[in-house]
Amino acid sequence: MTQTNTQPHLFADVLSRVQAVCRSLSEQGVLPAGIDLSRIVVEPPRDSAHGDMATNAAMVLAKDAKAKPRDLAERIAASLRADALVEAAEVAGPGFINLTLKAQVWPAVLASIVRDGRSYGRGNISRAEKINVEYVSANPTGPMHVGHCRGAVFGDALASLLQFAGYDVTREYYINDAGAQVDVLARSAFLRYREALGETIEIPDGLYPGDYLKPVGAALVAEHGDKLAQMTEGAWLPMVRAKAIEMMMAEIRDDLAALNIRHDVFFSERSLQGANGGEVAAVIDGLRKRGLVYEGRLPRPKGAVDEDWEDREQTLFRATDFGDDVDRPLLKSDGSYTYFASDIAYHRSKFDRGFKKMVDVWGADHGGYIKRVQAAIKAVTEGKGDLDVKIVQLVRLLRAGELVRMSKRAGDFVTLREVVDEVGADAVRFMMLYRKNDAVLDFDLAKVIEQSRDNAVFYVQYGHARGHSIFRNAREEFPDLPEDAAARATWLAEADLGRLTDPAEISLLRRLALFPRLIESAAEAHEPHRVAFYLYDLASEFHALWTKGRDSPHLRFIIQNDAEITKARLALVQGVVSVIATGLAILGVQAPDEMR
Repeated sequence: MTQTNTQPHLFADVLSRVQAVCRSLSEQGVLPAGIDLSRIVVEPPRDSAHGDMATNAAMVLAKDAKAKPRDLAERIAASLRADALVEAAEVAGPGFINLTLKAQVWPAVLASIVRDGRSYGRGNISRAEKINVEYVSANPTGPMHVGHCRGAVFGDALASLLQFAGYDVTREYYINDAGAQVDVLARSAFLRYREALGETIEIPDGLYPGDYLKPVGAALVAEHGDKLAQMTEGAWLPMVRAKAIEMMMAEIRDDLAALNIRHDVFFSERSLQGANGGEVAAVIDGLRKRGLVYEGRLPRPKGAVDEDWEDREQTLFRATDFGDDVDRPLLKSDGSYTYFASDIAYHRSKFDRGFKKMVDVWGADHGGYIKRVQAAIKAVTEGKGDLDVKIVQLVRLLRAGELVRMSKRAGDFVTLREVVDEVGADAVRFMMLYRKNDAVLDFDLAKVIEQSRDNAVFYVQYGHARGHSIFRNAREEFPDLPEDAAARATWLAEADLGRLTDPAEISLLRRLALFPRLIESAAEAHEPHRVAFYLYDLASEFHALWTKGRDSPHLRFIIQNDAEITKARLALVQGVVSVIATGLAILGVQAPDEMR
């Protein structure tokens, strides 16, 4: 990926040098002409004792070269040893090449970080590819709960990560405002309307019992008085449904705003089902004309019965032609469209809006739905569309190790807003990302507000605040040290960064050099948790260096009577706070200059 910086980041630079060596070997006949070099990667080694970087070049090219990987690795390593950046190139294991870079590399990395500031690691937007990230998409039948919270944070952070990596991102929310569940919402709201008129009500099983619909009932009374009570259900249902959805979506937007989450598009499912079936009918008709829709009977599922299975002749999509396990129904027994039919039309809409790449963030209970939607997208886009589905696992809400009771207001779950109000948006966002999305998350309300190393969000934010504390203290020696980051970067531009020679300083520089590559790999994998992990490791190394300076005075960031080393170390601090601030911004978390 091309960077906006004037120079490629270090890992990209070294990769280009490895590829140049391989092209030279191709010209010499050692490697075949036109061999695919895109499979080569340059990554940090698993063990830092093995060098600064490692490449798989020989491993991925050996088969095409009809050579043993270690023999090819020796040829590549021999050429790399002559490179101006490379101190040593050693072959390891079955054919990996470990690279140790020359000492002058690290000051150059830090200089680029200080110079580029918050742009360090950013991808090239000038050649951006469009991508649609759909997340949250909770049914508008009640307030958002803590389970929705994780998907909301994950999707928003992923969108920010992709944007920073250079994609043209659209954040989308799919409003499930068609189908049986919103009719249940309307009937539940109508009971609250009658209650607001003064009736005593009982909420039967199957309707929503939470108090959150009381304001909807009151609003209906304010708007319609008792007129709705005089109507038949067929007359009042559409009006009550529309009002309930409107008010639930307003509350959902408010809940998301409390987490600093925004969407560019709110797309209505109902908009797909207009006259004569609307877009859903049109898409199904298009599939039928291509022979991908037929009338048939599905065999009884083996094992547990699929809730979508019916023992009858029905309209089916040939999902098995596109990798699914069975063909899928498009019409229910009452003649209405299945949710799947609407999903086909919805994803076709995304493609028609210019999104060949799509990411959907779904809850843990939707894992079995992935294959059919991916199959549908292959069909309606003729293989041109690509969907990655990220499953977000459950959240167990704890307080000091004990499960939290249900919400009084919502009735049977803890709301997102209750959690945000108790611990703050920063703690919620960071800790929801401090575990891989497909692993169950234990979220302890007591632990996420502790001020300790065990609380990752505190530890990372404290790293940023500690850096600014160092700047404030340094102004006693350097009164002209600017407070503004850009001005401070200019002030530090002349620092002699070659003075940074301690192993702990070099280790921290290596960590900073990894950031652009981390952004690339996290964006490619659609895994924003990697940014959270990286920030914790970076903060840990920074805190460790600060502690080392407390025990060994010559390693302190501010050395009296040695302006050169102090300036060099202040540049290192600038690099750390800049990268922490950038990473936290991607996660949607604040980077405070001070912490109480």
